[in-house]
Amino acid sequence: MKRNTGFVLAGLLVSLLLAGVVSNFASGSPDGLDSASTRGCQVDGEEIVGGACMASGAREHELSDSPFADYGLAAVDNAFLGTAVAGVVGVLLTFAIAGGLFWLARVRRSQEPAGASTGER
Repeated sequence: MKRNTGFVLAGLLVSLLLAGVVSNFASGSPDGLDSASTRGCQVDGEEIVGGACMASGAREHELSDSPFADYGLAAVDNAFLGTAVAGVVGVLLTFAIAGGLFWLARVRRSQEPAGASTGER
């Protein structure tokens, strides 16, 4: 086992823990962009009922009914579990894609002829 493998696995474990557990405790309050975009509008809950602001022209995203919309899993009724599963799946997909790209870069680099990377002939 290479010495970096332990470091990568530890990073994966910490990422899974953060995405699966800690993300459920994130603030549900609007962030700065949401707050600024609704400035000047009359808001009732999450619905804009009047006024003029940036968010008044907002519409639903084309993928708003997808399984992982709104940082949760639509098929799970429990919001805590849905967010945890969505976070874990997102981390695993990200690690798989990044790992594949690093593997491709390593394979390509090892196939270069000797001296090609230093400009020697």
